[in-house]
Amino acid sequence: MAVQVRIPTPLRKFTAGKDSVSAEGESVAKVIEDLEEKHPGLKARICEEDGSVRRFVNVYLNGDDIRFLDNLTSAVKNGDELSIVPAIAGGL
Repeated sequence: MAVQVRIPTPLRKFTAGKDSVSAEGESVAKVIEDLEEKHPGLKARICEEDGSVRRFVNVYLNGDDIRFLDNLTSAVKNGDELSIVPAIAGGL
C-alpha cells in the first residue's frame, strides 16, 4: 500500500529536504515503521519510546486525526495521504 506522507519543515532534514515522501504499510503504525527504514531518525521525532504518537505531534489520515479513528492501527490503503503536523503552542 503506497501512501504519500507529508513531512513538516522541522523534520525534512530526515527526508533530504522533501516535503512529501512515499511509504508502505497496511496501518499507520506500519507506515511509520517503513518511514523509519527509509529515513532513519524520523520515528523518534513522531513517536514515544513505547510507540505511541508524541503528545505534541498530530497525525492525520486523509485529513482526519488518527486519535479519532483507530489511532496507530488505523487502516491505510493505496493512495491515502498521511500528514505529520507538530502542534504549535503560544498565545498572547
